Amino acid sequence: MPNVNINKKTPAAEQEPNIRNRNWDEVTSTYTEDEAVAEANRCLNCKHKPCVSGCPVAVNIPDFISAIKARDFAGAYAIIRRTNALPAVCGRVCPQESQCESKCVRGIKGEPVAIGRLERFAADWAAEHGVGAADAAPSNGRRVAVVGSGPAGLTCAAELASRGYAVTIFEALHLPGGVLSYGIPEFRLPKSIVHREIDNLQKLGVTLETNVLIGRSITVDELLEGGYEAVFIGSGAGLPSFMGIPGENNCGVYSANEYLTRCNLMGAYKSDNQTPIRTSKSVAVIGGGNVAMDAARCAKRLGAEEVRIIYRRGADELPAREEEVHHAREEGIIFNLLTAPVRINADEKGVITFVTCVRMELGEPDASGRRSPRTVEGSEFDITVDTVIVAIGTSPNPLILKTTPGLEAGKSGCIVTAEDGVTTTRPLVYAGGDAVTGAATVILAMGAGRDAAAAIDAALSEK
Repeated sequence: MPNVNINKKTPAAEQEPNIRNRNWDEVTSTYTEDEAVAEANRCLNCKHKPCVSGCPVAVNIPDFISAIKARDFAGAYAIIRRTNALPAVCGRVCPQESQCESKCVRGIKGEPVAIGRLERFAADWAAEHGVGAADAAPSNGRRVAVVGSGPAGLTCAAELASRGYAVTIFEALHLPGGVLSYGIPEFRLPKSIVHREIDNLQKLGVTLETNVLIGRSITVDELLEGGYEAVFIGSGAGLPSFMGIPGENNCGVYSANEYLTRCNLMGAYKSDNQTPIRTSKSVAVIGGGNVAMDAARCAKRLGAEEVRIIYRRGADELPAREEEVHHAREEGIIFNLLTAPVRINADEKGVITFVTCVRMELGEPDASGRRSPRTVEGSEFDITVDTVIVAIGTSPNPLILKTTPGLEAGKSGCIVTAEDGVTTTRPLVYAGGDAVTGAATVILAMGAGRDAAAAIDAALSEK
């Protein structure tokens, strides 16, 4: 049904919460053509295009929305693809509410235009109607290596390929996609979508080599000595952090990375899959970001009767997307806010029985501007659980830094870059995404991939 309220987004159909929390199908459906046109007609096509300033990859948002208004859906897709190599992914997982949609003028007196839903529609329509990526560009005779096939690496490769470079992506795992494959669940981002976007990239001429661990299989120096004129490191941040509390080594404690990798990349969510994952009755997920929401919602779908988020700050401080928190609550996830675990308890066999927690209160803002949590004295209490998933952040694997002389490490093991955010301390070695910033969003990693491709092209064009 077309939208008739100009101040509200055109709704997207969703599965009922108590149905979807037991299956792995996408929660939200893609707009129909009529719904997309109705939503596109809410766009004011502002002269100064404020929404574009909120997009890390500078998609020409008013132009692609205007194409949807005119029912030129193929044209809309083509406009997006000029600057965004992964539109079907971004339309599903980008935090538009804090980026492009936060700048939308329509949002001053109502809800902003649903830019993310329209981007998803254009990408899905193109796939359904056989509209693919652009043809491969004429070769310029130069070779570049990309380390990692996550969003930063894929974007850098796409940008370079469009300029005529012969690009090879080296991926440590057996399947490409990085966090898109191992981290984000099927109900948020179907793996068929990831594979489709990677297929489009390969049609541009990009070569993909899996099961290659840079720093072990081959080093960055060996890549440069072997004919690659530049290297981009987009290896992400896959090293999990832990709390350092008693009991973290007990049976049934997972890092969110391991839990989600088993579930997503290794297919443990499929009934006929042999990948082992714990069958839980009561699960506690420590953390409040998108990864924590993903882990909690996966645990629910894997059959846990009770799943709770334990987070040391309040609802207003939850770093996860509002949509993800909303969906988690609808699906029956319990939120223990202003709560922090201090001990994970187990029986004589090392099997978890309960988590001891304390109440928290918020004090003065810390260096990041967020109010610091502090313990309420005498507030200890226990929560009965049999599984704990720790989702409090990740950092880059130090292997590349250790095996690449002259590459400087900074805070939390991230690669140090110049003011442009992508040039490292090694000539012709560039880096971006979570390997530089620590764990962040898909779209920010993609923006770094674009910047790195531009920097590489500029540097090699001068040689």
